[in-house]
Amino acid sequence: MTTPVKTAVALFVSILSFVSPTTTAQIAVIVNPSNSATISIDDVKSLFYGKQKGFSDGKTALVLSLSEGEPLRSEFNTAVLGKTDAQVKAYWSKLIFTGKGTPPKEVTVQEMLELVAKNPNTIGFVNASSVNDNVKVIATF
Repeated sequence: MTTPVKTAVALFVSILSFVSPTTTAQIAVIVNPSNSATISIDDVKSLFYGKQKGFSDGKTALVLSLSEGEPLRSEFNTAVLGKTDAQVKAYWSKLIFTGKGTPPKEVTVQEMLELVAKNPNTIGFVNASSVNDNVKVIATF
């Protein structure tokens, strides 16, 4: 390729990177609509790391995560927990091995929505476009 052609191709690729849509979904952290606890971003992180066992109202939290391999789970781990999938898995492996923790229950998106809608003590996350009237969004990322 000649230099002007290389330059044109590089410019075209650069322009495409600005106009192409991102593949990142908006993540909605959800709870049951009857959950009136105050839940901060730090609480969300602590709950998903197993460092906090309940909500501010004293009720025990049932933490739900999407199944391993779900792209949104990877996005959640990165955007919310600040870790890669491998780092989160290693974190939980250590806690399980030492008997100091139990990881969030893994479910599908549909199960997540159903369980959160039925149980006021659950917390989970879904793609914001999946949210319905049966759950309450407490944070988006």
